[in-house]
Parts: sequence; structure tokens; C-alpha cells
Amino acid sequence: MSHKLKVGELREAYLLEEDIWRVFTVVLSSKSAKSSTYKYALMKSLIENLYQVNERHELSYDQLAYSFTKIYWNLIVHHQLINQNRGKIARVVTIIKEVQDANSIPPEFVFDKIDDALQLKLVSKVKATMKENVYGALYGDTRGSFYAFDHKKETLTLNPKVHQFMLNYQRLIVNLTNYHMAAMIEQLNEVPSINYLLGKVESIAKRSSLSAFERVLLTYSKADCFYCQKTLTGVKRETHVDHFIPWSFVQSDHIWNLVLSCNRCNTSKSDKLPERAFLEYIIKRNHSLIEKKEDETITNLMKNYKQKKIVMLYDYSIKNGFDTIWSP
Repeated sequence: MSHKLKVGELREAYLLEEDIWRVFTVVLSSKSAKSSTYKYALMKSLIENLYQVNERHELSYDQLAYSFTKIYWNLIVHHQLINQNRGKIARVVTIIKEVQDANSIPPEFVFDKIDDALQLKLVSKVKATMKENVYGALYGDTRGSFYAFDHKKETLTLNPKVHQFMLNYQRLIVNLTNYHMAAMIEQLNEVPSINYLLGKVESIAKRSSLSAFERVLLTYSKADCFYCQKTLTGVKRETHVDHFIPWSFVQSDHIWNLVLSCNRCNTSKSDKLPERAFLEYIIKRNHSLIEKKEDETITNLMKNYKQKKIVMLYDYSIKNGFDTIWSP
């Protein structure tokens, strides 16, 4: 009954790679009891927040609940994949459907289009469900070796060795988690819901729009293309917000990894990594954002950012196969 635990201490501080792979294999295989897709969603939430950990390798329950809620909103509302549990309806489904119905939200609404106050209310309810059914369950499957957690402090602390392992093999872990999550959802749902299912699972963390980031960047940066320095005139479709390190690797949106780009550079760069010289430019840009301490919005967006994070992100993306280097 590990899912009922309120506190879980880290049982093994040091693990070899083969030990971690062995545990991952168990978690993803039929040897791990899965009455719902919760464990996969928590794994995806951890991956989305790998670069948001603080110096103690901690993640807050709010960070994880936001990712977890976004995953299920886009599965349940946007793709109508209602069955996420064997047997009775999963609690997270009930929470999300109640909010959708009470506010008459149409199915085409992805999570980031919802009103901010409603998002917070929804995340708070999902966070309570995660405390009851999620953290302890995956903790038990990993034999307490992957992370510690504390419901009172509302923090999850990753084993540093596991964090490093997930960075090293991020792309492979993402693909494995997506595949097994899609396979389970396919068992629980019927056609036509399961059409192109793997693609739906792969894209559930992606924002529909980065316009909010565009407004911030235009306020505090020159209206020039980050790559070719072309002036961005504001003509429709000319200004793009680009993930400096490709989204397909990062799997999340952070302003410190976003830049303004012209249409030509954004299209040409696509899913490639910019040449390393641009890394120094984005580090300087981020330093200038950090200095805007009078702006609470910027302060919150840059929370947990450290220069070493984007350097680490760049290096790990190459290790994970993003080794086609692009320049304008």
C-alpha cells in the first residue's frame, strides 16, 4: 500500500546505471501494477521539469501538478480519451470533466488557453489527488531509490544519480514512456479515440501558443532576430518565438530557452541545435533578464534558472542525438 504513504525517504543514494535501467524496466513492464496511467503521467511530469530542479534536486508539488494536469487535460478534453483507469473512472478524469462542464469549455481548448485562475483551481485539486494516489505508488515501484517525497513540505527530491541518468538518456526515456502510456490508453479506449494515439501522447505537453512569452521578450529585448539580427517589423507571421534548444528534447517551455526569431531562421533551424557561439548570446540575454528584478513576472519566469542549466541542456541534447548543428 505504498500509494498511501505521506513521506518517503530515499533508500539508496548511490546507484549504478545498470541498477537504474533495471528499475526503469520494471516500472515500464507488466511487473509493475498499473490500475491507471498515473505512473506514466508522473514520469512525463518529471521529465518536463528535469531542468527546473533547485540545488537540492527538489521539485515542488505545484510544478509537478501543473505538468500532470496539463497532460490529462489535453488527453481527456482535447482528445476525448476518457478512460485512464481499469475499473472505475480515474479521479483526475472526474475533476477535469467537472471543471470543463461547469465552465462550458469546448473540446478544442488546450490547457494553456484556460483562464489563469481556473488553471490554479484545477491544479490544486489535481495536486490533492496526486498526494493520495501517485507519489507513493511510483515510489514503491522504484523501491524508494529514485526519489524522496514529503506531503507536508510538498516537495519531491530526485536522487542525484537518477537525475543525471534521466538527463543522459532523456530522449530514450521519453520515447519509452510515451510508447507504454499509449499502449495502456489504447487498451482502455476504443476507436475512433485511439486513432494516431502515439502522436497524441507525444504532443500533450506542448503549448498551443507562445504569444505570452513573445510579449515579454519584445518588452525586454530588441525586436531583432536572435540569429541573423534582422529587424522584426511586427508584420503578421514575421516574428516567431523559437526554442533555442529544440522543444522535442526539452519537452517544456521556459523563457530562458526562448528567443525571438524571423520566419526564415525559425523555418531553417526547425528541430536543430544552433551552433555553440549562440550559447554565449543566450547566456548574456538571460543575464539581462535576471537583472529586471523590479518586474515580478520576469522574476517568476526566471525562477530556478542558472547559467549552468542551459549549458547542461545544450550538452545533453547533443548526447541525446541532437547533433545536427545549424547556423543562419
